[in-house]
Amino acid sequence: MPEKYAGWDVDLLDINPDVEPDICMDARNLEQLEGGQYDAVFCSHSLEHFYAHEVPKVLNGFKHVLKFGGFIEVHVPDVQAVAKGLASHEPDEVVYTVDAGPITYHDILYGWNQALAAGNEFYAHKCGFSANSLGKAIFSAGFDRVDVWQGSCFDLLAYGVKP
Repeated sequence: MPEKYAGWDVDLLDINPDVEPDICMDARNLEQLEGGQYDAVFCSHSLEHFYAHEVPKVLNGFKHVLKFGGFIEVHVPDVQAVAKGLASHEPDEVVYTVDAGPITYHDILYGWNQALAAGNEFYAHKCGFSANSLGKAIFSAGFDRVDVWQGSCFDLLAYGVKP
């Protein structure tokens, strides 16, 4: 969780019970939760794990659980930046390393291969986003003041406010 959220009450949602989340649920089912209970939804590298046709349902679920004036912060891989990188690098080339190990272009595009090889299908990437497509998806879900920009190392960051 980013430092800027230090001191906030946080409920971790994850579909994977091994993560021991506060709410073990598929994000496509957020409308089953009580509406209007959160100030913010922080979604880091999760939206790409849904098929493109499921993304609107997930975003609508985010909007459902937010209070009026609440916001979403979304981080996803930038597929256009990854494509540019792949034009001059091999798919198995390491782009950066995290505590869990090296991350390759292939991992960024298709999902973390190490976890997938161990049988954890939750890590598969099922869609991708450009800055334009991410902004359009968030705006189409009914969020206002949608801003999207390039983060670091092939990341897109987006904010949207529930009107």
